[in-house]
Parts: sequence; C-alpha cells; structure tokens
Amino acid sequence: MLETMNEQDKRVIADAGIARVAMVTGAAVRVGAAIAETLHAQGFRVVIHCRHSRAEAEALAARLNAARADSAAVLAADLTDLPALPAFARAARARWGRIDALVNNASSYFRTPLAAVTPAQFSDLIGSNLAAPLFLSQACAAFPELRGIVNIVDVHARRPRAEYAPYFAAKAGLWTLTEALAVELAPRVRVNGVAPGHMIWAANPTLTPQQQAAELARIPLGRLGGADEVAKAVAFLLSAASDYMTGAVLPVDGGLRLA
Repeated sequence: MLETMNEQDKRVIADAGIARVAMVTGAAVRVGAAIAETLHAQGFRVVIHCRHSRAEAEALAARLNAARADSAAVLAADLTDLPALPAFARAARARWGRIDALVNNASSYFRTPLAAVTPAQFSDLIGSNLAAPLFLSQACAAFPELRGIVNIVDVHARRPRAEYAPYFAAKAGLWTLTEALAVELAPRVRVNGVAPGHMIWAANPTLTPQQQAAELARIPLGRLGGADEVAKAVAFLLSAASDYMTGAVLPVDGGLRLA
C-alpha cells in the first residue's frame, strides 16, 4: 500500500519552508529546458536529467543556481537502461532528500518507415517514450513525498501519421499509462499528461519548408506553440489549481487535433 501524508504533515512541511523538488527528464534543451525553467520560477528545485547534452544541462543549472542558490542539479543517465532506473531515482532524491514531482519528458523521435524499421529503432522508441516513464514512475512512487507525475505525450498519438509507427505506438501507450497510473496511484499521487501539437520543429527536420508551411496552415491558431506553452501546462498540472485533476491529458496544440 502506498504511504500517505496527512494534512498535519503537509502543514509542517509548508511551515518549514521546504522547497518542493521536481525531476524533469530530457531537460537540457528545448521543451524540457523550458519545463525546468518554468517550474524553477514557481519555486521548485529541479533535477535536470540529460543523456548526451551534458554541457547544455550544466549551463542551464548554472543559470538557475545564479538566480537562486542550490536550486538546480544535473544527473546524466540512459533511461532505456531500465534496470538502472531505481538507482537513478534514488540518486536524484538524495540531492535534496525528496522528489515531489516527476515530469517524463525525455523522448526519441525519428522516422521509421515500416519496410526499414529495425529492432534497435523499435527498442529505442518504445524504451524512451513508454518503458522509461513506466519504470521511472515505479521508482519514484516509492518515495512517500511524491505527489505528481506529468507525462509528455503527443496530440497525434490518437491520430498517427505514416512512417512513425513505433513512436506513435509508444506515445499512445504513454497516454493509456497516464490514465492507468492515475487510478493505481490515487489518491496520493496525481498523474496527468500534456499532449503537444506542433510546438518546435524537430532538431533534425524531416519536413521540407513547403511541408512545414502546409502543417502550419492546418493549425487553427496559425502558429507553432513554442516550448513555453508546454511548460505552462505542466506547471498548471503540478499546481494547487489542478488539485482535482488526475488521469487528464491536456491538448496543447493550437487546435491541431481538430483539423
């Protein structure tokens, strides 16, 4: 049975001025960095996970620590190494003695036409987008102070595009995992998701300029969303303003899902 915290315990923590700690995976750059910065601005200490982008993660942590001392730390790990995730979670918690929120943002994304997809590509996409969030949630759920998990899904998970089958299969699984864990971890831990649409073009573009223009034309709000829109949604889902929400997946897509 999951350990619960009563209202008196919550007040003691609040009165003691203990800062909440959020771990954000894939937080060195792009959307993950925006999430870390936004949560930090709301008073969280942040554990910035990275895999390859260590220099960018350290630079982000330095900026955040300059703004508020001892408020950001970096941990590098390969999240597809599933047996190592419990130790990774414990190391993250050891930094400040708690993990109050987990944001599963890290994600592999690349084109995989059916005729050419390989087992290694499948393992990478399923591992980063579905298996890692599951087992990292499992590890963090053992921490009695954990109160919130937010998974970054994809608005196309329910309307997938051709030539990305493993990626969309993983994101659809993450959507369902969000709902399943919301039931299993209630009432102590709220589990929600954010489903972005076209926010930032991929670091390794797969669309021509003409195709990008066509995609923009499909968005009712007529523009890319940007990383900050995802970050604001995550912050909302980890705030008291959403304390009666669990199992929800918020579309942050400018209406793209309706097009």
